[in-house]
Order: sequence, then C-alpha cells, then structure tokens
Amino acid sequence: MSSDFEGYEQDFAVLTAEITSKISRVPRLPPDEKKQMVANVEKQLEEARELLEQMDLEVREIPPQSRGMYSNRMRSYKQEMGKLETDFKRSRIAYSDEVRNELLGDAGNSSENQRAHLLDNTERLERSSRSLEAGYQIAVETEQIGQEMLENLSHDREKIQRARERLRETDANLGKSSRILTGMLRR
Repeated sequence: MSSDFEGYEQDFAVLTAEITSKISRVPRLPPDEKKQMVANVEKQLEEARELLEQMDLEVREIPPQSRGMYSNRMRSYKQEMGKLETDFKRSRIAYSDEVRNELLGDAGNSSENQRAHLLDNTERLERSSRSLEAGYQIAVETEQIGQEMLENLSHDREKIQRARERLRETDANLGKSSRILTGMLRR
C-alpha cells in the first residue's frame, strides 16, 4: 500500500516540477504559445489534483498507527498544490493584462503590480479571517465547557445542601431520641 503512495509521490513531484517550470515561462512566451501553455498547465494542475485525491485515498487505507507520517506529507503536498495554483493565477493575470494591453495598446505595467498587490492583500485577509474564525471557535468551545462546569457545580451544591439538611434532621432526631432515653432512665 505504501508503495502505491510512494509511486504517486514520485508522479506528483515530477508533475509539480513540470508545472513550476511552465508557469515561470508563461509571461515570456509569444501570445499564441501562451494560450497553449496556459491550457496545458490547467490540464496538468487537474492531473495533480487527481493524484492528490489518489494519495489521500491511500492514506485513509493505511493503519492508524503509521498514518500520521503520511498525513503530514499530504498536508505539505496540499500546501504545495495551493502555492502552484496561486502562482498560476498570478501568471494568468499577467498574461491577461498583456492580452488586454495588446488589444488596447496600453502599457499598463502598474495594473499588473496593482493586481499582484490586491492578490497578496486578499490572501492576507483570507488568512486573517481563518485565524479569527478559529479563535471564535475556541471561544465558543471554552464557553460551552464553562457552562457545563457551572451546571456540574450547581448540581454538586444541591447535593451538598441536601446532605446538610439530612444531617440536621438526623441530629434533631438524635436529640429527641436522647431526651426520650434519658426520660426513660429516670423513671
């Protein structure tokens, strides 16, 4: 089973290396070749996604005691895939800017920088949003745990109060019994 995973790993490594190479070449190609290269990279990205799915299925079939190592590898491969997709989006934006500039006859270099800057800011916002969401989840879980603890303490308090009341009743009954017995002894 792990040999299948390792085979998929090798295929994924080769494929991601090819994709990285092609992505870096996209901005420097003539327009006709760019279009073809973009289509080719999209196809290879889809293949890489399918490989990741296959690898994920293999990891699920691995026994739990050795699954951790493979899960960590999968996490890093998914991050690498996300980086590739982001790089590809950036190269496509540069490509689409160039096509627009060719059609409009506009230099527009600042537009490319603005788009890249906007993409960076969007990614930061998304990371911040995820971080805030995780913090909110932790706060909600903490609140739930606190409520459960308060309920448990309330139940314990009621039990202690009932035990005290029984103790008082028992003490009162013992006092009565003691008076009755002393009265009987005197007679």
